[in-house]
Amino acid sequence: MSHFLKTMLGAAAGSIMLAGSAFAQDTIKVGVLHSLSGSMAISETTLKDAVLMMIDEQNAKGGVLGKQLEAVVVDPASDWPLFAEKARELLTVSDVAVMFGCWTSVSRKSVLPVIEELDGLLFYPVQYEGEESSRNVFYTGAAPNQQAIPATDYFLDELGVEKFALLGTDYVYPRTTNNILEAYLKDKGIAEEDIFVNYTPFGQSDWSKIVSDVVALGADGKKVGVISTINGDANIGFYKELAAQGVSADDIPVVAFSVGEEELSGLDTSNLVGHLAAWNYFQSAESDANDEFIAAWKERMGDDRVTNDPMEATYIGFNMWVQAVEEAGTTDVDAVIDAMPGQTFPNLTGGTAEMLPNHHLTKPVLIGEIQADGQFDIISETDPVPGDAWTDYLPESAVLESDWVTLDCGMYNTETKTCVQMKSNY
Repeated sequence: MSHFLKTMLGAAAGSIMLAGSAFAQDTIKVGVLHSLSGSMAISETTLKDAVLMMIDEQNAKGGVLGKQLEAVVVDPASDWPLFAEKARELLTVSDVAVMFGCWTSVSRKSVLPVIEELDGLLFYPVQYEGEESSRNVFYTGAAPNQQAIPATDYFLDELGVEKFALLGTDYVYPRTTNNILEAYLKDKGIAEEDIFVNYTPFGQSDWSKIVSDVVALGADGKKVGVISTINGDANIGFYKELAAQGVSADDIPVVAFSVGEEELSGLDTSNLVGHLAAWNYFQSAESDANDEFIAAWKERMGDDRVTNDPMEATYIGFNMWVQAVEEAGTTDVDAVIDAMPGQTFPNLTGGTAEMLPNHHLTKPVLIGEIQADGQFDIISETDPVPGDAWTDYLPESAVLESDWVTLDCGMYNTETKTCVQMKSNY
């Protein structure tokens, strides 16, 4: 074989390899940042599965901008500093266009400085404590005014609760939410001594003394209610201890913000019947869109798999991201961020979600009562409520406004008329 021919063949082979490499890279990479092991896997694994389903469905429609989506899945293993490391890996090594991920606020706050430094994009799908607004984050879960405050109102107005036990896992979301609720309850005339606050570590298993303390709160005959920001698998032990001490929903109702269909699917729910959860979606919601979503999920994952609120928040965020990319004509983060406010998409409860200038959604507020089959009977539902990044019930936050469209600021002080830089090094 001549030297010329060898050279030409070598060049052709190299071109084929380069073309193959380019073809392999000709996808839009989507980061999936959810714990698949550790204490939060009980909740987060489902969201990973949901994102993969949505990616497959979008690819079947032709992808985005004519390209297929490629999932890049990592496992931060319920280790909060590892979330930051994995986010950096997704952005710098995998070069993802967007990330869907995090459950706890401590994981989100771990990721926040990384995505702001590297100009990444995160869709966060879980209810949280508010008091945050980053240009690089879209908060598709509920803010306190879309979950915690309405649930407290339900206890006050519908159940006549006079004493409150605020039980939470010891991290930022429960602590900040309960600070807001304490201020709100006092504003409603509840005495400080009638508010019991307790925090426990992730994975807490011994609940005997805490439940006994809650029971003792009602020794004077006043109606006691529990507002639960307990997260992860600690909920299993908590509800078991309630049953062990003979506490029913009629005696002391519990309204939970982190217990949904997924958490209940592995439990004997016979002793939980009548307790409540506040979310913005339940699987039992009646709409054609929800029926289709449930059918697709069960066909993919099996009849025993359930849907839940953070899945719907992921579904809305994912589809809004697709729309924003198509509108912008690029996956460039800045262009997509600019295209996101004003995006609308049908939610699964029959209404329409809208992304607001503060990077929060409009959401209906639902109160559900636990049934024996682990599903929820929806007993209260509101019209869509605009998510508020900064609560009106903490003085330092009441003067703040988030508006990334007209003010280009997530922490605008309405009194001083200045934009304050939000600290992200939590």
